[in-house]
Amino acid sequence: MINLNKRIHLNELALNVIYNERVKLFATFLNGLGVAIFAVGGFAPLVSSLNGTIGPTRFLAFVSAICVVIAFTLHYLASTFLTRMRP
Repeated sequence: MINLNKRIHLNELALNVIYNERVKLFATFLNGLGVAIFAVGGFAPLVSSLNGTIGPTRFLAFVSAICVVIAFTLHYLASTFLTRMRP
């Protein structure tokens, strides 16, 4: 009977490890998506417009600001999603 209890406990530990890895993988995905949105939508257009002759427009600044807000929101969601990890 002791061996059965040990197996059940080890099985629960294995399921917790698998669950935690899935949580970390999803949080990493959200964080990577946030970094990509920040780089492509928030940072690159502003840098390219500063190097051009026209300069940044209000529309470009507005879209960049929205992308920065989305990127930081995704980063925040990723960090709060990590609180779902099991001990």
